Amino acid sequence: MGGSNPYIEQVEAKAATKAFTVTFKSLEENLVVEVDPSKIPYGPTGQPGSLLDIAMGAGLDVEHACGGVCACSTCHVIVREGLDTCNEATDDELDQLDEAPAITLQSRLACQCVPDGTQNLSVEIPEWNKNLVKENH
Repeated sequence: MGGSNPYIEQVEAKAATKAFTVTFKSLEENLVVEVDPSKIPYGPTGQPGSLLDIAMGAGLDVEHACGGVCACSTCHVIVREGLDTCNEATDDELDQLDEAPAITLQSRLACQCVPDGTQNLSVEIPEWNKNLVKENH
């Protein structure tokens, strides 16, 4: 993990044991990612095997201003299918989600949401969920 937040409850998640897919949907593209549990973690960002870890490993740049340590809400996503296969949100995650616009009952922070691999997922990346400070060069 690319860092941790010592002030929050640590995530307990069941690791995936078989391959599954995550379809990330945004206005620009739909990206289907084949997840190989033997390659988790894909990188140093977010919880190992989290939606943020999977997305970043596939080259999809999901915004994460805090570095994936549950200290902001910029990685807010909506899990449209497969939410019941993911770990439960902690109180700390829910507190951060309260800061995100237009949350739904399927909203999660990508850095904290870890699927167990028993079902394929469909995840919406809200278009408005951009870090307005970040500039493209």
